[in-house]
Amino acid sequence: MHGSPDDIYGAHRRDHIKMKYDNITKAVFISRPNRFIAEVEINGHRETVHVKNTGRCRELLIPGSEVWLTASKNPSRKTKYDLIAVRKNTGVLFNIDSQAPNKVMREWLEKQDFDRIIPEYTYGGSRIDFYMERGDERFLTEVKGCTLEICGIGYFPDAPTERGVKHIRELVNAKKDGYNAALAFVIQMDGVREVRPNVATHAEFGKAMNEAREAGVKILFLACRVEPDSLEITDEIEG
Repeated sequence: MHGSPDDIYGAHRRDHIKMKYDNITKAVFISRPNRFIAEVEINGHRETVHVKNTGRCRELLIPGSEVWLTASKNPSRKTKYDLIAVRKNTGVLFNIDSQAPNKVMREWLEKQDFDRIIPEYTYGGSRIDFYMERGDERFLTEVKGCTLEICGIGYFPDAPTERGVKHIRELVNAKKDGYNAALAFVIQMDGVREVRPNVATHAEFGKAMNEAREAGVKILFLACRVEPDSLEITDEIEG
């Protein structure tokens, strides 16, 4: 089923929301010694940079790939740059900043006419990404960033996530408690409008996602446009 923000959130604003980075440097990916750092080449100079995504990203971070970095504003940091985007060998640009989905989602929610928005809201035994109010209605939304794409379809997760399963089951409980509950996937690449559970990597996540859909939890796909210096939500699709 496809829907607009009016159908799903009862909102009236349809603004495209763009999250911008202050400065961008192009580089070439060399290697990833561990999940926190990468070795890149900037204009012939080798540099160790921080990777803003602890996921595997194996199909993206391939030696020779074009990557984009943003400089940290903290002069005392060991690494000067954060790696935030990479161009896949298919030519598609991916934002892999794990903090970007919540940032762009917050900016998007602020355009949806809610009376109140609270991030990191404690519900049950978890901290759900966003709690919102509009009149007498209460909303809970958990946000997931999708950076895994196979043949034009997004998949989540790219590594097992027990925390993700727990959060989905909290949304099911919230729905029973009278909340409008939603699981929102921010798709951090161009041209993808659907996210499926990656059951080959984590079957339990797929089971939990199906249970949530059956319980009435909204599954939302937030399509995006990616540039080296920005991530922009361009459309909302209900799954």
